[in-house]
Amino acid sequence: MKISEAQNIYRAHRQELIDQTRNLIRQREEAQHKYHATGSVEFSEQAVTLQLSVDAVREKFEENEKILDELAEQHALAWNAEVARQQADTGSEQAEEYAKLMTVAMRISRGDIVPYKDEKKLLEAYPDMYQAAKSAQMLHQLDEKRKKHKSLWKDEEEGPEAVEYDPQGKADNAEVMGDLPEIKAAPETGEGL
Repeated sequence: MKISEAQNIYRAHRQELIDQTRNLIRQREEAQHKYHATGSVEFSEQAVTLQLSVDAVREKFEENEKILDELAEQHALAWNAEVARQQADTGSEQAEEYAKLMTVAMRISRGDIVPYKDEKKLLEAYPDMYQAAKSAQMLHQLDEKRKKHKSLWKDEEEGPEAVEYDPQGKADNAEVMGDLPEIKAAPETGEGL
């Protein structure tokens, strides 16, 4: 079962337990009021029985809250794992970009011919490195063996491969770890007592 599905089920169950508790408390108060008005032991017993039912429903409510807390923790873990993956990918992309820029600088400094687009990227990212490479290139201008290189970057029109990051979606769709207890019906509401 997915975490989001489990959370929805247990949130709905929590609301049922809240409604049931309110109903039992209202019935208990009515029974207590009738007992005080009439002094009948029957209403006193009914109030005690309803209080026991309230206590049982509150116990179920606390169990349900613990499960919701565990689900929230699992959701946060899945969310954090996706964010960490995104950050790792970004760091890797930055390192790859830096390596390409260093290669362009090296090629320029050897006197090789590199595409204008690559030179421009180096100039925008590291102007000092670009100037140093161009200065070194002057020493090799007369070399007959100047190698011509293709761009290290894919055409801008192709665009980078889009990697979609969706921490919320990943967390919602992660599978629940462990077994969840079955939702059991709460004690009867005491209607008709």
